[in-house]
Amino acid sequence: MEGESFGAGRAGGGFEPVEFLKQPQTILRILSWIFSIVVFGCIVNEGYVNMHRPTMECIFNQNEDACNYAIAIGIMAFFACVFFFMLDIYFPQISSVKDRKRAVLLDMGFSGVWSFLWFVAFCFLANQWQRTPPLPEVDKGADAARAAIAFSFFSIISWVALTLKALQRYRLGTDMTLFATDQFAPGPNAGYPGYPTGSGVESTDSYQSPPFTENLDSSPKGFQVPAY
Repeated sequence: MEGESFGAGRAGGGFEPVEFLKQPQTILRILSWIFSIVVFGCIVNEGYVNMHRPTMECIFNQNEDACNYAIAIGIMAFFACVFFFMLDIYFPQISSVKDRKRAVLLDMGFSGVWSFLWFVAFCFLANQWQRTPPLPEVDKGADAARAAIAFSFFSIISWVALTLKALQRYRLGTDMTLFATDQFAPGPNAGYPGYPTGSGVESTDSYQSPPFTENLDSSPKGFQVPAY
């Protein structure tokens, strides 16, 4: 039986790109990667406009913190998706169960934190966008601002889904069929196989002859006791 450890089979198995790309976790990872690009890409390209000053200002109510926060979260999410994508590829090759557990815990913890940070980004951007005055300069980057808000919300969903997938893998834990062999008893109350059961008296059916001994005759032929 092919056991599994934290959602992956035995170490050393061949890598199948098609099956890997079909996994829900891989799809969610790619979507999160795309969402992060859209968020920080929209703000970097069209998130700064000229309003009342000659310098470029953040389109979200001229609040530089809103733009900087969304860009930082998006860029870090971008690199994190790349890192965990490579970890997912290498994960089946990890033979140590403890190392697999650490990898799953890292994935679950990071995904949970980033779900919260994307929630903060969505609320922050949406709140500042509502307070942004309707100026002609703002209308030029309005579509980019709305896209950043929308994909921040989509990022919450994707990262929460990644957290749940990591939690599922953690609960799956270790399938002990990886280490089980036929020599172990199927249950804790079963005895060791191969030992005869009975009243405790040895039977001649089990042992034909004592080990490391020969059948000796007490008075062998051709031997006489000398007289003194």
